[in-house]
Amino acid sequence: MTVLIAYDGSDDAKAAIAFAGTLLKGRRAVVLTVWERAVLAPAGLMMAVGHSPAEDEAISRAMAELAAEGAELAEQAGLDATPRVELDPIAVWSSIMDVAEEIDATLIVTGTRGRGELTSLLVGSTANRVLHHASRPVLVVPVPKPAPGARDA
Repeated sequence: MTVLIAYDGSDDAKAAIAFAGTLLKGRRAVVLTVWERAVLAPAGLMMAVGHSPAEDEAISRAMAELAAEGAELAEQAGLDATPRVELDPIAVWSSIMDVAEEIDATLIVTGTRGRGELTSLLVGSTANRVLHHASRPVLVVPVPKPAPGARDA
């Protein structure tokens, strides 16, 4: 059984890793970080952004570090984790689908919201798209709500 965990460094993604570790301790996991070379333009349109080779290299390193961070969290949660990075996909959700297919993932695990709420509203939630396009089981894990009376630091 191989589990694919989508990881973008958000609290939701961290909660997804922690829950997956609790539920699937000892299982093999691929922790996937996807970098989409697009930004939200003022009118709510997505557009590609060009970068220099040096910027591309810096982005590649940063994404590899982020994937390694996710894999380390997965290891700490009890999973046998491997980091993986996908750069420049058509869309994050489709890259998740492609990697799940490639590794024959038994389960896809994702948090509920990695992007900001406004961006998700305009371009759609990655978790929602994965859930509706997946040909295999998907576990969507919400970020835990703070305990009553807890205050932001």
